[in-house]
Amino acid sequence: MDRRTILALAATLPFAGAPLFAAARGSFTVLFTEAQWKAKLSPAQFAILRQEGTERPFTSPLNKEKRAGTFTCAGCDLPLFSSRTKYESGTGWPSFWKPLRGAIGTSVDDSIPFMSRTEVHCARCGGHLGHVFEDGPMPTGRRYCMNGIAMNFAPGKTA
Repeated sequence: MDRRTILALAATLPFAGAPLFAAARGSFTVLFTEAQWKAKLSPAQFAILRQEGTERPFTSPLNKEKRAGTFTCAGCDLPLFSSRTKYESGTGWPSFWKPLRGAIGTSVDDSIPFMSRTEVHCARCGGHLGHVFEDGPMPTGRRYCMNGIAMNFAPGKTA
């Protein structure tokens, strides 16, 4: 059962007031309450990582990051992408053609009527990172279109 299915089922359960995102938390190793996440993250990071928001295009400094290094989850510091797989997609968000092994999970995002996308989340904390599309460069043909605010950059040696 994927995360969207769990969330959809959770929405029908009688536990009013509990955040829906909490229903999927059991499968992740970094677990915080909503209050703990709010204390740890900036309001913008919380909106993206915990509420599945999207930053405005062309606003992230990571979009122009060209140094060697590793992009990590802003929620739990898990290494997500090597700078070697970053490329300019022209979309306004940092884009990568391949994540690091075991760094991400995916689920179906059908929040837009008549359109289904593949959501990308951190494998360790479940934070929403962005989406993956099948229009990227080779060798994978994928475009991991990430919210820059959902990540940090660690310059230096690439993962």
